[in-house]
Amino acid sequence: MKRPGRRTPGARAPVLLTAPALLAVAFLMLPLVGILVRTSWGGLGGHLTDPATTEALRLSLLVSLWALGISLLLGVPLAWLLARVPFPGKAFVRSLVLLPMVLPPTVGGVALLLAFGRRGLLGPWLEDAFGITLPFHTSGAVLAATFVAMPFLVISLEGALGGLHPRYEETAASLGASPVRVFLTVTLPMVAPGLVAGAALTWARALGEFGATITFAGNLPGTTQTLPLQVYLLLQESPEAATSVSLLLLAIAMVVLIALRGRWTGTPGDPRPRTPKAVAGTADEPTAPPDPHAPPDPHAPPADAVPSARRPLHAEVTGFTRLTLEAAAGTTIAVVGPNGAGKTTLLRALLGLTPRARAELRLGDDDVTALPPHRRGVAWVPQDGALFPHLSALGNTAYGLRARGASRAGARREAQAWLDRLGVGHLAHRKPGDLSGGQAQRVALARALAARPRLLLLDEPLAALDQTTRARVRHTLRRHLADFGGVCLIVTHDPVEAVSLADRVLVLEEGRAVQDEPPAEVTRHPRSPWVARMLGRNAWPGTATADGLALADGGLLVVADPLPTGAEALAVVAPEAVSVHRERPTGSPRNVWPGTVREITAGGSRLRLLITSAEAPDLVAEITPQAAAELGIADGTDVWTGIKATEVTVVPL
Repeated sequence: MKRPGRRTPGARAPVLLTAPALLAVAFLMLPLVGILVRTSWGGLGGHLTDPATTEALRLSLLVSLWALGISLLLGVPLAWLLARVPFPGKAFVRSLVLLPMVLPPTVGGVALLLAFGRRGLLGPWLEDAFGITLPFHTSGAVLAATFVAMPFLVISLEGALGGLHPRYEETAASLGASPVRVFLTVTLPMVAPGLVAGAALTWARALGEFGATITFAGNLPGTTQTLPLQVYLLLQESPEAATSVSLLLLAIAMVVLIALRGRWTGTPGDPRPRTPKAVAGTADEPTAPPDPHAPPDPHAPPADAVPSARRPLHAEVTGFTRLTLEAAAGTTIAVVGPNGAGKTTLLRALLGLTPRARAELRLGDDDVTALPPHRRGVAWVPQDGALFPHLSALGNTAYGLRARGASRAGARREAQAWLDRLGVGHLAHRKPGDLSGGQAQRVALARALAARPRLLLLDEPLAALDQTTRARVRHTLRRHLADFGGVCLIVTHDPVEAVSLADRVLVLEEGRAVQDEPPAEVTRHPRSPWVARMLGRNAWPGTATADGLALADGGLLVVADPLPTGAEALAVVAPEAVSVHRERPTGSPRNVWPGTVREITAGGSRLRLLITSAEAPDLVAEITPQAAAELGIADGTDVWTGIKATEVTVVPL
């Protein structure tokens, strides 16, 4: 695989671009070469060990480290606010942060002098109240270095925070972690590259600060005379010594840049990209179903690892998603609907994480509406699992337990037991980037269940898996949801998941519930065209007439059991009930239309034909490959379709 940044073999750079580029490199290189050429290598040691130089170096290190500490103390919260919190004047604040980076350093020194000098805005008050005089003092040098260097930390960290998807922090909150704990245990570790890069640049910039320091703090040996200021004096007294000290500063700057290797923005990464093999789940190791006659597992979670209290759910959701949700303890509800129907908004409203909708939520006897996400007892598993990449599978699973006050040893013991139950205990030491898709999903489920939630929310938990892995993980999920004492909501687009995992199917369209019934009833009588098509049926909305059902997309459908005239209804026809002919059929079908085959797909042992017609809506028919061969069916073939009136199921809307 070709590495990024390498020139493609045979590609040649245009001369019109190469020439000025080389000139730019020479322009940047020559001054550095000048320092190397003019350095007196024989006297280098003596110049660098001169007492004045060592004193200036000591002071430079002191000032730069203090500037770095202040920048971390003030800049990290500022970067977080700029990256995560909308507030009035945000663009102005960001401009203030950037200003010292483009402002001439001497102008910055003048500004500091007018603000903190003895005749400045705050200087007299600081001197009278606290006896603090900043100009011509080491603290003044620290202030000047902080002023010009802190923007590098803020901008670098803000970029890293902006690249960190909020789902990691939201998932941590759903596991019971307070905002401070989330920031310290999830946010900071995940943006560590950006933080380290910004800190290194801030320190290097503070170490090399000159203009603002000499203008505001002066150039007093042993007090404010840092190494750059000494270079300025040595140029007049001893140019060779100035060159040697300049070489030292140059070496420090180069070491910092080489260490960063161009990653100064520090954008945090998700777990390393998985290969198609890992995503497909073929790296998963099979999990044998539990043996009912096996002796008790000594590593099984204690009885309280699964919520013993049976907690029903009552929710009144308003906003974009509007519905009333009631569920008995132990109920699993599949939430289905087209994109934009409000499924994820419903989950986020129950978590208290979205302004688009609000949920009046009661779990058992507790009204948790006013509680923050980390105190609701609602655990969330996003579609990709959102495993924390800096923690192992064991550390991820123990996270919710630790957030709720469990000891480290106890949390790890219980977490290991949950991983064992889901068949991934042998992977406890691995980081998320070393897990396959199926393994990661089971770790994410173990983490959520180990947190002992009262409400479990799963957002398309199996969507990224192949069919084989999906079936295995679905079996594991069904087995453990059977032991779950709370209510579980699963967002899915897979009818197999909805039927096999859920006790009820909640159908959403445009934020409203159009059906909330057991899977068997939804399968027999879908009240939504989207659900009917998800189940593989033809579905056409229409209005009842004296002759049948006038379809919304045009055409008249004759039905065996007509509805009252004017009633809105949904006609559902199974693809296998649609007959396909090359000539107009005669006999029993009462709904006969001409059409054209537009698409042919294989589904198991049958072929699915998409047929379009000017007299009726598009429909899907299923025939055997043998029938297709006998009829000479191909893409673009003109056919006739027939549907018996008795094969049409009409569902009132």
